Amino acid sequence: MSNWRDQALALAAIFQSATLVERLAKTGTAPREQLETGVYSLFQQNPESAEDVFNGADRLLPGLKASRQLLQSRQHPEYTDCLRYTLSILYLQRQLTRKRDLLAIIGSRLEKAKAQAEHFSPTHENVFSNLASIYSDTLSTFRFRIQVLGDFNYLQQQRIANQIRTMLFAGVRAATLWRQLGGRRLHLLFQRKKLLAATDALIAQIESASSQSGEKP
Repeated sequence: MSNWRDQALALAAIFQSATLVERLAKTGTAPREQLETGVYSLFQQNPESAEDVFNGADRLLPGLKASRQLLQSRQHPEYTDCLRYTLSILYLQRQLTRKRDLLAIIGSRLEKAKAQAEHFSPTHENVFSNLASIYSDTLSTFRFRIQVLGDFNYLQQQRIANQIRTMLFAGVRAATLWRQLGGRRLHLLFQRKKLLAATDALIAQIESASSQSGEKP
C-alpha cells in the first residue's frame, strides 16, 4: 500500500531542490535554510522516517507549495524550468540505480563530507565545493546531463556553480527516497489527486503548527 504522505514529502523535496537550482541560476542567491535542508538530506544514510531525511516536514514547506501548484496545473508558467529540472533529476536518479560502483563511491565520499560539514557548517563554501565535486565525479559522468539555464554572470561563478550542483545532488537524494517509497513517474499523471490531497494535508498541518507556536510559516 502506498504511503501518499511520505511520497508527497519526497516529491516536495525534489521540487524544492529544483526551484533552488533555478533561483541560484537566475538570481545568484537562495534562502540559506533551504540550502541547509538540501545539504542535510545528503548525509542521512539510514533515516527512520521520510521526515528525518529533511529534519522535519516543515523544512519542505516551500517545496510542498511548489508541488501543490504543479499538481494542480502542470501548465504553470512560473515553474516551467523547475518541472524540467525535476523530470531530469528523476531520470538521472534512475540511471544511477544501475551503477553500483558509483553508488559505493558516493556513499564513501558523503561520509567524509559529513565530517567536514560538522567541522565547519552545512552551508560553508568548503562543504558546497566538496559535495559539488562528488556530483561532478559521479552523476556528471553520465551521457545524460542536466542543462541548467540562467544568467551567465552567476553560472560562471564557482561558488554559485557549486551550490547548484549540490542542490541537483540533493534532488537526486530526494528522488531516491521517492522511489524507495514506491514513487513512480506515472504517479504524476495518474495519482495526482492522491498526491495533491496528501500535499494539502501536509501544508495545512505545518501552517497550523506554525500559527499555534506564533511563527510565520
